[in-house]
Amino acid sequence: MYILPVVQKQHGLFKASLLSAGVLSCAFATASLADQAVQGPVKPIEVNQAKAELGKRLFFDPRLSGDAELSCSSCHIPEKAFSDGKELSDAYPGSLGFRNTPTLVNTAYRKAWFHDGRQGTNLNDVTREMITETYLMNMDMRLMQERIKQDPVYVDLFKKAGLGEPSNGGVRKAIPEYLKTLTSHNSPFDKGEMSASAARGYELFKGKAGCVSCHSGDTFTDDMPYNTGVPQNTTIYEDPLRHVTYVTYAKFMGIENYMNIREDVGAYVRTHRNEDKGKFMTPSLRELTFTGPYMHNGTFESLDAIISFYNTGGGDHPNKDPRIKDLNLNALEQKDLVNFLKSLSGDPLTGPEFVPEEIDTEYEAITDWNNAVN
Repeated sequence: MYILPVVQKQHGLFKASLLSAGVLSCAFATASLADQAVQGPVKPIEVNQAKAELGKRLFFDPRLSGDAELSCSSCHIPEKAFSDGKELSDAYPGSLGFRNTPTLVNTAYRKAWFHDGRQGTNLNDVTREMITETYLMNMDMRLMQERIKQDPVYVDLFKKAGLGEPSNGGVRKAIPEYLKTLTSHNSPFDKGEMSASAARGYELFKGKAGCVSCHSGDTFTDDMPYNTGVPQNTTIYEDPLRHVTYVTYAKFMGIENYMNIREDVGAYVRTHRNEDKGKFMTPSLRELTFTGPYMHNGTFESLDAIISFYNTGGGDHPNKDPRIKDLNLNALEQKDLVNFLKSLSGDPLTGPEFVPEEIDTEYEAITDWNNAVN
């Protein structure tokens, strides 16, 4: 999570867009736009219920990983707003992650995915990468297809969803449909039930603290990358299992000198422009009560620590956004801002409409399996 503050505002409309090279263009928000920039509640997305039901089962099924031990839900846990509560994520056995696991609540609204924003086409592509990447679920989708074809429950669910027989293409359509169902609802902010402190924090958010400059819209993100000087998490380079994962990623993404680099370069992988090093996507501020630790590398344990960090002008980095300045919020104002952020968390998505019944993965051996027809 990043809260990008702006303390100096200029006239003109706020505009942020990625050019063809992925370069950020940003003008400051007017006061009138700040009043309109944050709206809620999040509007539910229309879904194909049959596809979503299939996607729900697939999301929680460990057979979608190479060793049949990891499911999407292993790291995206419903009780934690589909994050995992860890500083840095786990990964496929033999490696560990080098970034914090982001929430999947409201992810269907995003315009680019992953902390570096490297996937910007659609959730179909994101699903494919998560399943097939060696340090994530390490699955050959041809093998996955054969596994699910042997489960009569999937045969039936794929038919009901209009996807024919079980296939990897069907998986990549069904899981994104399920993700569309994960939308925030019933937060104090949405219901107009904020405390007096949170209401004061909302005014600071739109005004003195200037957070709304980048945390805008229903989901409180402009889907843009910024460098705010977040400190490096040195565990990534000190732990061999995390470092080997970062090296694998860096090599594939074409990062120069990847064996010796000691910095997560973030959105640089999109443009390979030095000025984009250390930029990370503005995350949603919804469901923060459930999704700590915070930042792309889990460096902050609490919302209080984040507000304190930005109140003193963020961290140090050559590419830090020049708008990051001391906010000069007093202790009460900082508390009010934290309480506003807490008011953006709603009901946990843990009911049966989000979590399937237990999946039976125990099978009897198939007699004369070599001659059996799938």
